[in-house]
Amino acid sequence: MNKLYIVGLIMIGVAILIFTNMSADISSYSDFASAAQSKSEVKVVGILDKGKEMVYNPEDKPNEFIFFMKDGDGVSKKVVLSQPKPMEFENAEQIVLTGKMDGEVFVASEMLTKCPSKYKNEEIYIKS
Repeated sequence: MNKLYIVGLIMIGVAILIFTNMSADISSYSDFASAAQSKSEVKVVGILDKGKEMVYNPEDKPNEFIFFMKDGDGVSKKVVLSQPKPMEFENAEQIVLTGKMDGEVFVASEMLTKCPSKYKNEEIYIKS
């Protein structure tokens, strides 16, 4: 076999391995009930439970933010985030947490928030 063919086959094999590893990281969203059943980290999407308290004390624990979140089923759980409290967190429309359940508490390692759009209530007209 020609050396060029062998190198080409090896490169195709490496590309397949890279694609397989990247696609394993893509996961769907979960709820707290599914997160309790999972042994690995999951992504839970929900909204801030504004009826319950938020605890953030940057002087004592700058990388600990505690709040309550409701998942898509309306189940509210305590969340401990290992990051500082994001600015304008109270205005977030949606929260996506990555982490796992520890008893009745969701321990989050990452958080993404969807903030309200300033263009949401405005009509945009396009001239043609």
